[in-house]
Amino acid sequence: MSTHSSEDTPAGWQWPRIHARPALVLFGLFLGVGLWNGMTVCLTILGDGGIVPGREPFVWEITGALGVWAVLPIIQTAVLNAPGPGVGWARFLGIHAAGYLLFTALHIAVMVPPRYAIYSLLGWRAYHYGDLAFRIPMEAQKDLLLYAGAATVWSLLNAWRERQARALRESSLESELREARLQALTGQLHPHFLFNALNTISSVMYEDLARTDRLLSDLGGLLRASLERREPTWTLAEERAHTERFVALLAARFGGRVTVRWDVAPGLEGARVPCFALQALVENAVKHNQDRREALEVRIRAREDGDAWRLEVEDTGRGFAESSPASGPGVGLAHLERILVLLHGERARLERGGSPEGGARVSLWLPREATA
Repeated sequence: MSTHSSEDTPAGWQWPRIHARPALVLFGLFLGVGLWNGMTVCLTILGDGGIVPGREPFVWEITGALGVWAVLPIIQTAVLNAPGPGVGWARFLGIHAAGYLLFTALHIAVMVPPRYAIYSLLGWRAYHYGDLAFRIPMEAQKDLLLYAGAATVWSLLNAWRERQARALRESSLESELREARLQALTGQLHPHFLFNALNTISSVMYEDLARTDRLLSDLGGLLRASLERREPTWTLAEERAHTERFVALLAARFGGRVTVRWDVAPGLEGARVPCFALQALVENAVKHNQDRREALEVRIRAREDGDAWRLEVEDTGRGFAESSPASGPGVGLAHLERILVLLHGERARLERGGSPEGGARVSLWLPREATA
């Protein structure tokens, strides 16, 4: 038996995953506990000078232990949805109180009926569970200790697994970010782009020194951000400033053939986005339409959308269905998808589609906490 990690499951009630191998291991463990307890009961009876009633103590203890095994997912579910008081004391205590009551009720319901069937099948005397007014409190008392112990063990195990998974993600993310910084020069800022940018600057430097100074400043800003950035995300406002430097160099080369329009909803300027995400998407749009004579318009939108928010880049070019002079779907998209998975798991995604004019549209869906 194993559980979802709380970081990998969307908000809402979570359920444990039952895997065959861990479930069988636990079955063997609880069967062993039942045999051990059965022997303990036998020795206790003999120590008190009594007579052991055949194999009955083993039936009692094995059915009791396997009954606990059968209802363990109740404890797992409670731990998964109330892993600690940090979720709020009312929720924490409420879930565990309900989980404990359900656990002990089902434990008794699963444990007792098989005893009647086994006694009858083996031709023993009629089984008598005892006075329920005393038996149920006795079982509830033992189950309280079982529940508390199992819940504690699962909470610690889940915390350890989450720390391990987080460390692995951070390690992978660090590797991806090193690759991202390299790609900023060798992948995202291709050598041909740097050559074209420098060639464009060279062509205007004797005609417009002020413009040349602005273009050199924009190119320097791009290179500096690509080399010095260490965090995986920055604000949408920072990403926009970085992308506008990139667009300024494109505009110097292509003139009015490339236009970029922004439409950012108020309040989203502080939202966190993967570094260089928009730059990569804008460059892909230009690269896959550079042979077209028609003007290319790239539209960048940011909108809140229910429990998430959406960052969208749309162009008026040829779209994904048509072949383009650039090979492959664009290094930016594949790289960006990996970064989204490392940052947010299943809570973020990248979608490809078409624009109303037949061009390409790429949408990034990011979790709401990314706007904090």
